[in-house]
Amino acid sequence: MKKDRNNKKNEFEGNWVALVTPFKDGKIDEKSFKKLINFVIEKGCDGIVPCGTTGEAATLDYDEHIRVIELAVEFADRRVKVMAGTGSNSTKEAIELTKSAEKIGADAVLLIAPYYNRPTQKGLYEHFKKIAEECQIPQFLYNIPGRTAVNIEAETTLKLAYECKNIKGIKEASGNIKQISEIIKGAPEGFAVLSGDDIMTLPIMAIGGKGVISSVSNIVPKEMTELVRNCLEGNFQKAREIHLYLLELFNNLFIETNPIPVKTALYLMGIIESPELRLPLSPLSEKNLPILKDTLRKYKLIPE
Repeated sequence: MKKDRNNKKNEFEGNWVALVTPFKDGKIDEKSFKKLINFVIEKGCDGIVPCGTTGEAATLDYDEHIRVIELAVEFADRRVKVMAGTGSNSTKEAIELTKSAEKIGADAVLLIAPYYNRPTQKGLYEHFKKIAEECQIPQFLYNIPGRTAVNIEAETTLKLAYECKNIKGIKEASGNIKQISEIIKGAPEGFAVLSGDDIMTLPIMAIGGKGVISSVSNIVPKEMTELVRNCLEGNFQKAREIHLYLLELFNNLFIETNPIPVKTALYLMGIIESPELRLPLSPLSEKNLPILKDTLRKYKLIPE
């Protein structure tokens, strides 16, 4: 084991914003999307991730999915890297989306574990290996068992990391610190483990993770970037202070299914023009709206 591995800078380290997809009257709100991207970049994020869970990718049709990636690349304008969500529970569709993202100019893609199908570990391995063979763009696995009903086990992740050189890392949202530790310990040099859960950013980085793909960064990109950078610099006392400061925000931005609260927050902050979601997601409940508003006021994100 190379003991200095986790101290080296990684091209995919840092705070990546899992962007919402703004909608207005049933269509992609391109004006609000540009405003959001400019906001998070100006506040210092390291990268943006369109078409992920927070971006309601499952409700985008194929043309919309491609359009959102095009807009993200255009609006980022090379100021930060773009990691486009191109995963699917169909290997064929994931390859088509990944090739399109590569052609558009994305820097990397994020590949969610196939949902609903519930493949075996062998099936997961073959799925990701096939995409890696067909597409040259840097790829990140995305493990979120709570949404996909399947866990990418550490052994499978490590096998892919060693055999597929364009698989550059994993977004880990399993919450299983034992599994994440095994991946970090066993991974080849240059393989980045990014937290897929805001509240797990500090503990994952404390054991060698390289950053986060963050939903909360839609509204507090500066603070999340500071948390991540302090971790990368080994200043865990300061990182812990930021983590504890953001704790209530971490909790209340997930008071209902993501991205319902964060999209509502962006609307209340005036960053997007509408809090519109796509069914089967529904608007934030009347019970939880006052809780969210009080939280945003506490962090001075909306007026008193």
